[in-house]
Amino acid sequence: MGLSMNDPPATITPRHYNIHKLFLFCNYVLLGAASSCIFLTLSLRLVPSVCGFFLILLHIFTIAGAVSGCAAVGANRWYSAHMVATVLTAIFQGSVSVLVFTRTSDFLGELQSYVREEDGSVILKLSGGLAILIFCLEWVVLTLAFFLKYYACVEGGNTCRTVVLGSAKVQQDEDLKDWPWPFQV
Repeated sequence: MGLSMNDPPATITPRHYNIHKLFLFCNYVLLGAASSCIFLTLSLRLVPSVCGFFLILLHIFTIAGAVSGCAAVGANRWYSAHMVATVLTAIFQGSVSVLVFTRTSDFLGELQSYVREEDGSVILKLSGGLAILIFCLEWVVLTLAFFLKYYACVEGGNTCRTVVLGSAKVQQDEDLKDWPWPFQV
């Protein structure tokens, strides 16, 4: 898993390098937490439950987002899709964790688990704790992805500085041409 950029810059600043390493580390922790949630959910024996299927599917989407996020940061086409998918999974992970901790017995009953109530409650709370970790990590990953994209545009030359409307390139304002990417017109 690495960061792929269309035109890699000749020199990468230490700040960009450190943010990239932190981004990768957060994605690896996110992968571990989401796969642990899948195994905890499977230990509740939720196979016949539709709600259990969607809970496992949410963790699979989280894993897919973390895996694709490493490649999507430098690519202009997939960056927006990664950001939207990560925000949605973060919101759903936060919602699941709130449901787990506020309505544990109701949530366990809706999942139609075959595990005893006490054991299922402990397993579900462990999964809810990991869902809180995933929720927080996804927002950290989103922030780091934004900074990586920003540094890629600033250090990457003219690839992000050209504004295209339709098929015509827009002339940049001379007063703003020395400003970093988000402020260019």
